[in-house]
Amino acid sequence: MTIKIGMVGTGGFSQKHADILMKMDQVRLVAVCGTSEEKAKRFAEQYDGMRGYSDFHAMLDAEKLDGVYLCVPPMAHGEMELTLVKHRIPFFVEKPLGVTTAAPEKVVEALEKAPLVTAVGYHFRYLESIQYLKRLLKDHTVGLVTGRWMGSMPEVSWWRNQALSGGQLNEQATHIVDLLRYLLGESEEVHAYEAQRVMNKRKEDVTVADVGTLSIRFKSGVIANITNTCILPEGLDEIGFTMYTDSAVIEWTPESLTIKTGKTEKVMVDTQDPYYQEDEAFIQSIKSGSNEHILSTYQNAYNTQLMTDAARVSVEKHSPINLND
Repeated sequence: MTIKIGMVGTGGFSQKHADILMKMDQVRLVAVCGTSEEKAKRFAEQYDGMRGYSDFHAMLDAEKLDGVYLCVPPMAHGEMELTLVKHRIPFFVEKPLGVTTAAPEKVVEALEKAPLVTAVGYHFRYLESIQYLKRLLKDHTVGLVTGRWMGSMPEVSWWRNQALSGGQLNEQATHIVDLLRYLLGESEEVHAYEAQRVMNKRKEDVTVADVGTLSIRFKSGVIANITNTCILPEGLDEIGFTMYTDSAVIEWTPESLTIKTGKTEKVMVDTQDPYYQEDEAFIQSIKSGSNEHILSTYQNAYNTQLMTDAARVSVEKHSPINLND
């Protein structure tokens, strides 16, 4: 069974997924849609038999697709997902699901009426270290978690615009929010603060905050705090989280997992590519017709979007937000 894939977007994430998919047996990249015909054709020329389009609906009308990758900025999500649900075409969405929950909420409603294979690019879930940690935590009581996403500001105009990207928590630190959900369960309250300290003084078009902190109370009783900034110099970053449990201090980064008990220290280094793992899971799920291989479905990822959006509301209202309301 050959799986025919279409892509929307011609940026770095489309390139990454396309390169991975080309390595898989029985997968063909047949079409790509870009913001211009020139961009689409330039992207398509890299892959044998791929055709470029500048219109999403024209691509769907012309091609018989088994799955579609949506690798577009936050503000571009919503209508394409609804169209794919209508056409019964499984889709993979790069996070986040949107700028706020407004567009994703409609997609979730559509999927409830017409279930479909979906996946969202929270790729860290597929790491060996995260899978190991999820099993390990059954024997630990987590008390406190501190998470972080510290780096520089991406050089793309839409990212710097709050109305188009939703800000750094929504666009980047959402990965940490999602991992804590995956490992610790759902939350009941969030309280966030944000500020503009540096970047809006350097670039006139910056409307996003460049420092922020989010406190979370999980239903289990765990307290967590996630901090983020994009004021660091290019090439300098800190990403990960630390869990304080009744028997260990557990430190995770995208490269490794370290477990310290006071007497021993165990380090686990990831060797597999989580992007490959998530793409393989999506392809296998298309073949089987179920979401059984997927660690982050659209509906599941929506709960992460709910948390980051609640943080936005918390900043605007200067108050904690109860997620049970």
